[in-house]
Amino acid sequence: MNWIYPITIVLYSISLIGYFVDFLQHNRKVNIMAFWLLSIVWVLQTVFFVIRAIELDRVPLLTPFEGLFFYAWLVVTLSLAINWSFRVDFLVLFTNVIGFSMMAFSLFTPDGDVPESLSALLASELLIIHISFIILSYAAFTFSFACQIMYVIQHQMLKRKVWGKRLLRFGALSKLDSFSFIAVMIAWPFLLIGLILGFIWAHSQLTYVPFFDSKVISSLFVLGIYAVFIYQRVVKLSRGYNMSLLGIAGFLVLLINYFLSGQYSSFHMWY
Repeated sequence: MNWIYPITIVLYSISLIGYFVDFLQHNRKVNIMAFWLLSIVWVLQTVFFVIRAIELDRVPLLTPFEGLFFYAWLVVTLSLAINWSFRVDFLVLFTNVIGFSMMAFSLFTPDGDVPESLSALLASELLIIHISFIILSYAAFTFSFACQIMYVIQHQMLKRKVWGKRLLRFGALSKLDSFSFIAVMIAWPFLLIGLILGFIWAHSQLTYVPFFDSKVISSLFVLGIYAVFIYQRVVKLSRGYNMSLLGIAGFLVLLINYFLSGQYSSFHMWY
């Protein structure tokens, strides 16, 4: 199994380079090559995930390495679905910049198994569902973030009157705005339910809910930012550039929550 992971990283990087070349030169052949390489990456990721699950005799979601890997797998899965379902050429590129970053970060995170003293506590179906829902929400927020970044770039290009084929390949602003909103509407309930399940698990296993844990506080902050986003969109009927900036800010806070808040959390020290 050791050879699968480095090959996956290499093929993923080549695929991303291919999409970037297509972004610069509008090269359809390179785009197709990048897509098939990304498909191979997905297959290798899936094989790696299944083999690891069999070897460890559990769902591999409990360590930082496994969380990042599952995140990247979801992004690649989402990217392939995007490629088949939507005609927005650059969306796969922008989405996979995040996905590849997750894979790259996973190289520097602990790859060991959960310590024996924690294994019984962590081996809970409710905990697995909690983690799965949280990472699913992160993947959907990633898709929304990619749409919002593309919206902002295209908005600036239009403002500066930068015309050309590249501008057309970003897709309509209205489409990017709708995609980002739909993704947030999918992600937000997953995050909310994931947090609730985490509270239930903590109460049942630890007899208390760690409301003042740094990871919990920052997760609630992320939930609040995107709640404001949904409120502005649904109630205030806000659209466009400023909403994209709000969504981007929300995702940046989400990344801080994912990578930094756990460093100061005793409760989430293994994830």
